[in-house]
Amino acid sequence: MDRPRLIVPDSMSRRRVLGLGAAAAAAFAVPGCSRGRSDEPAPSAPAKLATGNVGGVYNKFGTGLALLVSEVTGMTLSAVESAGSIDNLRQVAKGSVDVGFTTSDSAYAAYEGLGAFKSGALEFSSLGRTYDNYVHVVVPMASTVKTLEDLANRDVSVGPEGSGTQLVAEMILDTAKIEKTGESLGSKVRKRALSLEDAVKQLTAKAENPAARGIDAMIWSGGLPTGPIAAMQQTIGFRLVDIGSVAQTIALKQFGGYIVSSIPPKTYGLASAVPTLTIPNYLIARPNLSDSWAWWIVNTLFRRQKDLIGNPNDKEHYHPEASALDPRSAIATMPVPLHPAAERWYRNNHI
Repeated sequence: MDRPRLIVPDSMSRRRVLGLGAAAAAAFAVPGCSRGRSDEPAPSAPAKLATGNVGGVYNKFGTGLALLVSEVTGMTLSAVESAGSIDNLRQVAKGSVDVGFTTSDSAYAAYEGLGAFKSGALEFSSLGRTYDNYVHVVVPMASTVKTLEDLANRDVSVGPEGSGTQLVAEMILDTAKIEKTGESLGSKVRKRALSLEDAVKQLTAKAENPAARGIDAMIWSGGLPTGPIAAMQQTIGFRLVDIGSVAQTIALKQFGGYIVSSIPPKTYGLASAVPTLTIPNYLIARPNLSDSWAWWIVNTLFRRQKDLIGNPNDKEHYHPEASALDPRSAIATMPVPLHPAAERWYRNNHI
């Protein structure tokens, strides 16, 4: 049978597939205090969840989710560090991990065989849309960089190889058409493929000592707040570059779930909100993931949502991005199909 192909973006298509109207979805409410009891059989073997860079929200949120699912099912779901979205897609598709996080644009490219996946589309399914990533273009407080164009001839981290950050960073720099004086159009930024930890270390070191080797700016796509970035306000201080006009161009011309949004000032102690690009995240599953694992992961996301969010006074186990979980938006993962057991969970709960 042919793979289902995307014809036109349609936020209602998944509900039509499930055969339920908006009224039924609007009437649904998941009690956050529910313990998630069910007749669904528990998983019979351990599983692995691919997260992301150490310090990033994928890694922190994924570790919290894995611990909670393990507690609920009595079977271990292990959180595994990774390079990010593209790496996770490849690992999930070949079955070296069972589930993983990815951005919607990376998932779209992998499912359709585009961009980094032009050598061949990957096979995987979705458990649902989770929270959104925000693009951060970070510069030290004392930097003279005010716009994307000011990044020309500077060293900029664009995220590690195999990450969704790298995919969107390349798109942003290409769309901005940054040029070097006297040369042809095209990005002349000196790109560095650094992990989140390394990017923060280099940016901090060079801000403290301009003669030191390091980067002048970093581009990062992650949830709010991203801990290692937030911590820089207590050392060198930082600003976020306004990328609103480029974000609007990308959202209008590219399909991948892109949204023009802004990072609220309170997130990082900024003077004002900063326009940026937002990308939804999906939780994806390997081919033939057992129904029990798929069902229990989805059930835990929503039935134990309050436990997953945690207590803001316990920073180690606090996951504020979990407050964005909504079963009504979770089904919007087109063109990636829902895992049959995930679809059954949403259907049974009138989504």
